Amino acid sequence: MSRPAIRDDLAALEGYHSPQVDVEVRLNTNEAPGPPPAEFAAAVSEAAAAVDWHRYPDRGATALRAALARVHSSADLVIDSSQIFCANGSNEVLQTILLTYAGPGRSVLTFEPTYALHTHIARLTGADRIQGERTDDFLIDPENAVALIHEHRPSVTFVCSPNNPTGMSEPPETVLAMLEAVEAVDGLLVVDEAYGQFSPWSALSLLSDDRSMVVSRTYSKTWAMAGARLGYLIAPNWVVDDLEKVVLPYHLDSVKQAAGLAALQFVDDMEQRVSMIVEQRGRIDTELQELGCKVWPSGANFILFRPPEGDGDRVWQALVERSVLVRNTASWEHLDGCLRVTVGTAQDNDQFLRALREVLQS
Repeated sequence: MSRPAIRDDLAALEGYHSPQVDVEVRLNTNEAPGPPPAEFAAAVSEAAAAVDWHRYPDRGATALRAALARVHSSADLVIDSSQIFCANGSNEVLQTILLTYAGPGRSVLTFEPTYALHTHIARLTGADRIQGERTDDFLIDPENAVALIHEHRPSVTFVCSPNNPTGMSEPPETVLAMLEAVEAVDGLLVVDEAYGQFSPWSALSLLSDDRSMVVSRTYSKTWAMAGARLGYLIAPNWVVDDLEKVVLPYHLDSVKQAAGLAALQFVDDMEQRVSMIVEQRGRIDTELQELGCKVWPSGANFILFRPPEGDGDRVWQALVERSVLVRNTASWEHLDGCLRVTVGTAQDNDQFLRALREVLQS
């Protein structure tokens, strides 16, 4: 039987996967340690009961965008709903950006190691990929970044801050230098802030309608809504107008929009969750160092560490045998021997640290 062939440029490409194992403590995918409050679930159920199922959803996600604009507005920064674009997780946000501004004959710049989907989606859209390198402390060297931008003139440049999987937040001066370089070559700077609420600063402070920069966010982490697959970006309104030309019609269903709206009623709960995670992150950091691990400073809800002697593969397997799952980051460039642990509940973190101590002392 004859069958169509996959595109030549995709034939050798592997899909993005995060292996799951049946364990008691799962700390490998950077999810929130617990669900949203029960009142949130009740609000979503009530909204779902009121959905006109025979009607298409609001194509413009009008109410959700307006609510997000209010949440992100402050005395120093006023956001309008025309500057918000919502999609099915931040991955669809990134995909829509690359479908709009990248593609065949254009290039995308990333700095490794970083979030694998930036490169993966760039390849899916047919764009050329330019790989920049990070310094030994996993930060972006601004002089090197500016030189790469001027040399290759990428259509889209990604900055993941805090960076996944390293957890490092880029300094404001680095992001600003890259933004100025990107604008000089008529490109777009995409600051991926999936973990932005855990970070000491946000690139939203640089946002302006006359600047070629967008900031992407997700509901998956701080809002404890990974199961909803809801993300958004904040950008100049001309970027949002361009993205609306590309995204599929009615791509954001009515229940998802309602869930996103309901979550915004619980800002205080979200902020308490962030504070708890940051506190637990500090505790894990301290104990990892006491165990002799190399630990990188994190501005996210996870920590990258290297066990003594760089024995990550053995430690990962031994933790699984103790029913604890963390992320083995050996497949990322420059991260041989490293592991990434998501900050969980206090009980989860206790079990992880207890298991790790047993492994390292055995």
